[in-house]
Amino acid sequence: MCGIVGYVGASNSVPYLLNGLKKLEYRGYDSSGIIVGKIENGEPKFYLYKKAGKLNQLVSVLPKELSGSWGIGHTRWATHGLVTDQNAHPFISMKGKIGVVHNGIIENFIPLRAKLQEEGVKFSSETDSEVIPNLVEQYYEGDLLSAVQQALTKVVGTYALAITSIEEPNKIVVAKRGGPLVIGIAEDSYYVASDINAIVGNTSRVIYLEDGDIVEVTPNGLKFPNLQDNNYAERVEDVTINAADVEKGGYDTYMEKEINEQPESIERAFAGRIDLENATAKLSGFEGDIFKRTKKITAMSAGTSWYASYYGGLLFEQIARIPASAEFSSELRYKNPIVNEDDVYLAVSQSGETADTIEAMKEIHEKGGKVFGICNVVSSTIARISDGGAFIHAGPEIAVASTKAFSNTLIVYYLLALKFARQRGMSREDGAKFIQHVMQQPRLVKEALKNSKKIEKIAKKYSSCKDFLFLGRGLMYPIAMEGALKLKEISYIHAEAFASGEIKHGPIALVNEQTPSVFLVPDDFLREKVISNIKEIKTRKGPVIAIGVEGDKELESIVDEFIPVPKIENPIFYALPMVAVCQLFAFYCAKELGRDVDQPRNLAKSVTVE
Repeated sequence: MCGIVGYVGASNSVPYLLNGLKKLEYRGYDSSGIIVGKIENGEPKFYLYKKAGKLNQLVSVLPKELSGSWGIGHTRWATHGLVTDQNAHPFISMKGKIGVVHNGIIENFIPLRAKLQEEGVKFSSETDSEVIPNLVEQYYEGDLLSAVQQALTKVVGTYALAITSIEEPNKIVVAKRGGPLVIGIAEDSYYVASDINAIVGNTSRVIYLEDGDIVEVTPNGLKFPNLQDNNYAERVEDVTINAADVEKGGYDTYMEKEINEQPESIERAFAGRIDLENATAKLSGFEGDIFKRTKKITAMSAGTSWYASYYGGLLFEQIARIPASAEFSSELRYKNPIVNEDDVYLAVSQSGETADTIEAMKEIHEKGGKVFGICNVVSSTIARISDGGAFIHAGPEIAVASTKAFSNTLIVYYLLALKFARQRGMSREDGAKFIQHVMQQPRLVKEALKNSKKIEKIAKKYSSCKDFLFLGRGLMYPIAMEGALKLKEISYIHAEAFASGEIKHGPIALVNEQTPSVFLVPDDFLREKVISNIKEIKTRKGPVIAIGVEGDKELESIVDEFIPVPKIENPIFYALPMVAVCQLFAFYCAKELGRDVDQPRNLAKSVTVE
């Protein structure tokens, strides 16, 4: 959740710390802070600044002349303690020797805090994180690395940590267990960050830390005490994105940019993965006998990834005739699941760092199951600990509300369904037609997005409504759920999604003249039934916004607002054009209400704590 940065090197640390925090603010923006270390008149000094609110609140209190050769910084998503200046990171130990920033949760902080208080330590915050600098200080005898190693043996929980000591200038010790952490290596500087976005543009070489790593970072290099002969060279990787990928590119917001990037990002998701000769998909991470004998597929995920996985499960059953389901990772990990040797589990996460999904993976592995990852971030934890899988290649997604990652995940599901279906009797001819539909998705989404002016006009008309219903049948039900989620996330309008046929089994009681219903109506075998559901709403004076197929005059005549998407021969491919319309509708509602669409309240991009 939270974002952390650190710098040691030949330059002023402050510009990197602030720029890095700006790029990581989507990980949390309840508060922010920095510690800058500087040697003045031969004496090392800490300068601590922290402030509740978004990053600009911190910037407003910083002295213009602030500088220092090393430092650490933090942007917070609150877990323990209210959003206040006192609860903002970094924290300095009571005696002033140790400074810390932390991402994660210290599960045993209450007994640790109590023991430290018995020994005379006084705390200034309500957070779990403040025990870390004081615990390290208890073990400190002139060697920060040793003190951190000893202190962390007492800690239960998850963490990504950057720790510095006033008595050891130009040194940061970083440690990882659960939370993501990366070190950037430059000629005369070293960078620390929660993810690669904060480092892009500063260096082209990085090391992704693994659980259990504790590393000393100084201008002279890195010290990995758990690696034989400190041989970390083989872990250095090249940065695969550039600075332009994490900028707004002329748009006012990242979300609008990312919605409009989808035609290109979707094409990346299937590029190089189409086998035209054999009319199938090429997914090297999904090879082996287990896929030929698969009897059940279970996807583990959360939030938007869960909706994509629900859709994927329907595809597997409809196209490949494999029983499939989607499980919330947070529930699966505690269910004592039954795992059979012919079952395949999918761990689905944009960031690849979702804590619940990682823990669910470990539970399945413990029971002898196979888990394959579907994620966006290369070298993420899920990518490293899975038994194979596929990257979705959506590129950096900075807005908290996911858009292009959802679409690209669906493309990977289409390709997987095709691969499994061809192994289970789908004809070559049908496989070739399927591929043509996949390859048309960028064009179809682009055409759907051309209706942006109409979508904006409708959003402005209904943005004052307090409640929305989103409805769809079959494959459109998970798309309706994703549409409702987007509206909730960024506009703060209450929205619920239902399978259309369920509306009369209770939810129709919510219908009134002030509660619009958004129906997803593809040209499929369920269309007539959905139209009947629409008439049930209209009979009760409920406004209806329909996302339907271009040229569907009957549908257009019975609804209040009609947003067309291109006609598609195979109705299982309406998902991406329709979800793009839902994304734009949510975006324009939020914009009309003056919301911060990139950083909606209470949310963070990557949920790395339980």
